Amino acid sequence: MSDNGKELPDRRPGLKISPDLAENELTVALRRFWWLHDARWYQGVKKRFGQEVANEINAEALRFVGRRVGVWYANAHGVPDGSSPTELAEAVAGLTRTMMTEQMLRCHIREIDEESLETIVTEFFALRMLKAARSLEGYQCPCLDMRDGWFEGLGVKVEETTVECMRTGGRTCQIYTKVGAGVPRIEA
Repeated sequence: MSDNGKELPDRRPGLKISPDLAENELTVALRRFWWLHDARWYQGVKKRFGQEVANEINAEALRFVGRRVGVWYANAHGVPDGSSPTELAEAVAGLTRTMMTEQMLRCHIREIDEESLETIVTEFFALRMLKAARSLEGYQCPCLDMRDGWFEGLGVKVEETTVECMRTGGRTCQIYTKVGAGVPRIEA
């Protein structure tokens, strides 16, 4: 709608511009565009400076973003009890969905016992994209760096171990998380 109250035409055929665009659709689109930017950025750094540098900067960037997402999540949803794997599993699921859609990442997070939880990833878009770009060989997965940022932002101390990884030939990515004592939370 223009300033004079008249309908503005769509700028391109087939493109429907609507002020009523559901936030969920917008959020999904923004996630996809952010990750598309991330993929192009990684490929550009790899081409110009080598894969080792691309892997190093990618891990640093994802840890930073993960920490910011963790702080945001804690402010929006509360901080999970650092000693409760059930609450932490719920937070990890929420953090995952904040950063990725179900089409981008399919995973299951569950409590194992009173001290630990596991995350099992069965599909991850980044691996498909890296394979298509012929960059999978030599790629170092930054998942634990991103998750370290999440936990740091939440103020929760954990120890994580990768049990299995699709990047290195595993059927799934399986991450074991042992919950520890809380650490001071970072303020945004």
